[in-house]
Amino acid sequence: MAPRNSSPKPCVLAIDDDEVLLGFLTAELESRGYRVLTAATPQSAIWLYEERWREIDVVLLDFLLPPLSGDFVFDDLQRLNPDVRVVLLTGFEEPVADRMFQRGLRGYLKKPFKLADLAQKVQDAIRTPSASPTSPSSGSAQPPDDNPTMVSLL
Repeated sequence: MAPRNSSPKPCVLAIDDDEVLLGFLTAELESRGYRVLTAATPQSAIWLYEERWREIDVVLLDFLLPPLSGDFVFDDLQRLNPDVRVVLLTGFEEPVADRMFQRGLRGYLKKPFKLADLAQKVQDAIRTPSASPTSPSSGSAQPPDDNPTMVSLL
């Protein structure tokens, strides 16, 4: 019998209406040892999180998700799990995230961003202690590399 890995891979839920970007994020994060779930609409994101929040360590959330905003999705995710770890990815300036930081946002990346910055934000969000013992447990994230590749999809 082969030995089992005792620590599961950290799981990331990537939410963006740009399916090309979702594919890119999936490939990049999986190459760094993460499991990745994706959602291209606010409704599917909320449903997926509701069904699987216990296994999701961090959420990457786009701010513009027609017909809703990332702010609205963030509120719904927090209703499902007050300790949800969310990193906002957006082409907007940081002020759009200010209100969300006050409510528990764990990170912010302005597009375009470097892959190493993305990996670091995911790792930082996963390592942030949760306030509730019923929140999803965090796995150990892989360290980022120094790849200067930029993500420029908005």
